[in-house]
Amino acid sequence: MTPLTARLALVTLLVLLLGASGAAQTLEERVRDIARELMCPVCEGQTVADSSSLLAEQMRVLIKEKLQQGEGREEILAYFVSRYGESILAAPPKRGVSLVAWVGPFAVLLLGAALAIGTLRRWTRPRRTDVEE
Repeated sequence: MTPLTARLALVTLLVLLLGASGAAQTLEERVRDIARELMCPVCEGQTVADSSSLLAEQMRVLIKEKLQQGEGREEILAYFVSRYGESILAAPPKRGVSLVAWVGPFAVLLLGAALAIGTLRRWTRPRRTDVEE
């Protein structure tokens, strides 16, 4: 086996191993991932994954049951949105009024940068002095 062939074989093996490890997500990991996307209805500022409330525990059990029944992430999230409204989502949807939460910070940042650049240009611009003779 030539050194080049050995390197290619090693790279191929690494790619296959990394791909297989990323795809084999356990049921508990999938439950936790979905629970991180939902806010606990009774705890302020905590996701269902982080909350220790009885309701959050019941929601995690329900997520697990739905996954075992073959439902996907989107279906499970849609179920909880239909029960609790969009406020149950940890990340607001990127549409409607919630779009302001996504676009607002970037708009403020751009506006601040534009103001800073304008101010710096005025400060560094040489002043005109009209000297009459």
